[in-house]
Formats: sequence, C-alpha cells, structure tokens
Amino acid sequence: MDRAFCIDGNTELIAHIGHPTHAFKAPLIYNPHFEAQGINAVVVPMACRADDFARFLRAVFALENVRGALITMPHKVHTVGLLDEASPAVHVAGACNAVRRDTRGRLVGEQFDGAGFVRGIQRKGFDVRGRTALVVGAGGVGCAIAASLAGAGVGALRLIDENAALAERLRERLALHHPEIGVSTGSRDPRGCDLVVNATPLGMNDGDPLPFDVSLLAASTWVGEVVMRREVTPLLAAAQARGCRVQVGTDMLFEQIPAYLEFFGFPSATPQALRATARQPADG
Repeated sequence: MDRAFCIDGNTELIAHIGHPTHAFKAPLIYNPHFEAQGINAVVVPMACRADDFARFLRAVFALENVRGALITMPHKVHTVGLLDEASPAVHVAGACNAVRRDTRGRLVGEQFDGAGFVRGIQRKGFDVRGRTALVVGAGGVGCAIAASLAGAGVGALRLIDENAALAERLRERLALHHPEIGVSTGSRDPRGCDLVVNATPLGMNDGDPLPFDVSLLAASTWVGEVVMRREVTPLLAAAQARGCRVQVGTDMLFEQIPAYLEFFGFPSATPQALRATARQPADG
C-alpha cells in the first residue's frame, strides 16, 4: 500500500518547500523509506513562490504535526535571514536547506548539501582532516561542499569560479568562521591536492569541457562530482583512467538523507537501504 493511503491523525509531516515542485526527488526516497521502516511520517511537496515564502515558512511551523522542512530552490538563500539559529555551515554556504522547530519554538537551520558529499567520501575511506582540497565552482553546491569540508577539518582549500567575486566572498566567509584553514582562490590546477571536486554543471551535457586539466591529476587524488544526470561523467571516466578514486554525484544525494533524518529526530539510515527502497518517477 502506498504511504499516501496510510496517513492518519498521528502522521507527522515534513514540508518540502520550493517552486516548482515537479522535479522533486525527495518524496520518492523518504516516503518509501518511512513506509518500509513503519515510521508514521510523510514528505509533502509544497509549491511556494518567492514572494510568499517568508510568511509561509512561519505558518507551516505553526502546525504542531510538522516535524521539519526541506528547503529547495529558490528559497535556500532567503531562508537564512528567517532563522532564529543557524549552523556555521549555513553561514559559510550562505544558504539553508533544512529547518526544524526547537523546544522553545525557534526555527533552527542546517545545510546538508555539502554534508552529503563529505559523508560519502568519508564512508569510502577518505580522511578529510588536514588534507588539501580544490573546489571548482563557488555557487550554491560549491559553497555548501566547501563549508562541510571546513567543518570536517580540511587543512587547506583552493577555490575557483568563473565569477571570481563568488569565490572571493566564499573565501571571506570561510576566513570568518574557520580561520584555522588556509584558503586561496584563482587557480584550478589540481596538482598537490588530495581531493578535487567539480561543483559546476559541466558534465551534464554532451560536449561540455572538463572543469580542470585532468592530465595534471596524480593517481592518489580523489575526484568528486556533483552532476547527477549521468552516473559516470566524462570527468570521472578520465579520472578513473588515471587511477584516481572517485565519487559519483548521486552519492551526495543519498548520503545527505541520513543527516536530514538525524536532524529531524528520526532513526538514521544507510545510503544502501535508502537506495533499495527508493522509487523512480512515474515518467521514468
């Protein structure tokens, strides 16, 4: 029986707020998981336009059976200014994608886009602490990954973006919240890096250039990807050909969901269990 037919007076709601909602994947992962685990909760897509978001977010949390909210585009940045409390990752990333109400009724925000990436490479055996990482792309996902790498104890970060001002602003936020980490901007040369992350859309479409010169990669370098449209992007294929270990984009998605579950106070889960129960969209 579909989880939707099992909603009752004790069901807890997780609002999935964004606009538009037609491409939302979270309900197809969370809801089958809740059903399989016998958890009386459901993720509900809620299409909210930007002009209505501030008052809608507070209204949602006026409902006592709302456990939390997943925040997606175009609201992640706007959410930061609506919170009563936010983590360092939220402040560094400049965006929030998870909100819950604490025992005092305050809205508390977290940022898990980057946490999913970091959890994934840690699970595969990469120890972030003291390492040097290059993050190519300082947009929303790049900022989130840089924030989570910093929170996990990375030793040095190199940042690059086509828009140099974005990378510089990210460097400034990292310096404020993580002054112990050496941060530089302006170079996409992967030499000397233990980890290189493509946090750009390059690789989504056939014919896209590679985000950096793969011929400069050492075989010991880990290479991570955020593009989810294809499992093995041209970047990852080229990195594997050089002997590098890699992380595919969808790993970031499935690894961040256990962090969300813990944040909302549900039992955690493994990415393997989430993948096993996840459903595909009806249109394939």
